Amino acid sequence: MRFAKRLSAIDISGIRKMFELAKARDVVNLALGEPDFGIPRSAKQAIISALEEDFTHYTPNKGIPELRAAIAEKLRRENGINADEEDIIVTSGASEALHLAILALVEPGDEVLVPSPGFVSYSPLVRLAGGTPVEYPLRESNAFEPRVGDLEERLTERTRLIVVNSPSNPTGAVFSKRTVREIARLAESRGIPLLSDEVYERIIYEGEHHSFARYYAETITVNGFSKSYAMTGLRLGYVHAPGEAIEEMLKIHQYIQASTVSLSQVAALAALERGEEHVREMVERFRQRREIIMEELGSIPGVSCVLPRGAFYAFPNFSSYGSSGELAMALLKHAKVVVTPGTAFGREGEGYLRISFATGEESIREGMRRIRGYLEGG
Repeated sequence: MRFAKRLSAIDISGIRKMFELAKARDVVNLALGEPDFGIPRSAKQAIISALEEDFTHYTPNKGIPELRAAIAEKLRRENGINADEEDIIVTSGASEALHLAILALVEPGDEVLVPSPGFVSYSPLVRLAGGTPVEYPLRESNAFEPRVGDLEERLTERTRLIVVNSPSNPTGAVFSKRTVREIARLAESRGIPLLSDEVYERIIYEGEHHSFARYYAETITVNGFSKSYAMTGLRLGYVHAPGEAIEEMLKIHQYIQASTVSLSQVAALAALERGEEHVREMVERFRQRREIIMEELGSIPGVSCVLPRGAFYAFPNFSSYGSSGELAMALLKHAKVVVTPGTAFGREGEGYLRISFATGEESIREGMRRIRGYLEGG
């Protein structure tokens, strides 16, 4: 069987590789990127009611009107984006939204600026579209916020898109208003669209979230319900963009997906309308876990870690202990702890590990105890 050449340019996600190696019962998994909470009660009840009413058929391609209207109102109220429900597509997770945006804009020979370290999907999705990902660095010395000069010096006549992500996976960085506005001004001055991944916007401990589309109209905003409402298995996200871009993305969505799951859409609508207390409680629990993991990391000699201001990951610097890939494998083999090597997130991730605190406190303490014991030679 002959396979498409485009697949030779990508590999299995580094996160998935670690998951596949983490099946033993005695392993502590600190790599999981999903909240260990249930979905909001209102969302559960909405699914039950929808099932009883046989709301299990195709929905409009863009998503049910009630949900798109609620998303548009949320974007106007919370994000300062002049959103209309017709400029929104409800997607199968934020992952599909990213794929739609990149396929709609990127052609062979185009370059796309992607953060490094940055979410594992950005570069492979660019390559699947025939483009070339160009990494711009996020440095520990700048609390993993991008420096506008680093983006500017990587722009060429072939640059078609700039990908930004705040709050960030894997670093937990939350971009300041100044950084957001400076990047927006740079993109506007060059006429280059922004693709803004904002799936962690509700999970913030310090500072506040600033949407790029508030400052630059040619921004495609991707968001979802997996992280903020613990709905990872319901696979529901959305994309907002200027009308012309949405219509082009809709062409792709219609042929690869048609419409998203009806039950997930009613759950998302209920979560938007009545799930805020659930989000606040979950974020407070994450905040407590963050304090635990930072305290534990502080007890390991030679390790530094920028305080994550958002998301639910710590991204400590373990470079004094060797390469991140080798260290992650050693911790799995000898300490029975799963973490994600920083190199899964790009070249600039070398020397770092991503450690998730989207799991219980007992697992966090036990996992960190094992890591410390291994590094101390125990």
